[in-house]
Amino acid sequence: MAGSPVRRRGAELEESLLEAAWAELREVGYQRLTMEGVAARASTGKQVLYRRWPNRAALVIAAVRRRVGSVETSVPDTGDLRTDVIMLLHRGFAVRREVGLDTVRGLLAEIADLGPDRFEIMGSALESILRKAAERGELDLNRLTPRMIRLPADLMRHEMLIDDEVSESVITEIVDDIFLPLVRGVSALSE
Repeated sequence: MAGSPVRRRGAELEESLLEAAWAELREVGYQRLTMEGVAARASTGKQVLYRRWPNRAALVIAAVRRRVGSVETSVPDTGDLRTDVIMLLHRGFAVRREVGLDTVRGLLAEIADLGPDRFEIMGSALESILRKAAERGELDLNRLTPRMIRLPADLMRHEMLIDDEVSESVITEIVDDIFLPLVRGVSALSE
């Protein structure tokens, strides 16, 4: 039948929904973004969105990951712990810059709707970096607690919420003055 709309399904539909969510986020901002607005932009019903994402925070995170990628898919592995952690923090800040402070603050305000694992991606990336450093003999991963492993990500998150821009000196201070002395010092205790 000529002129009938083509029904989108599967990956094509999801791609369309995520494109609509990103466009809506860019146009109205996180605070004014609604599932209804995204559905209208995608020319579908909001129930289609809710079948895939339980709330707007989960939808926005999916749209952001589609648009700017995820830190977990680009974990540095240069062969040097310091360089890898600095590169990871830069990547995390680049994602935050692309997304915008309004969106980050909005997502953090709705963290209860997301579940605790949504903000563990940076911690998982750090754990991967530390595991490779341990394999190279740079430290003893068994001596590090989960809080120690997450420390650079937690400090960066704090900096990004306070300041719109995070300088190179802040990233270097987090890594050189706080994180590396901590993990190397704790590792040295096991020798």
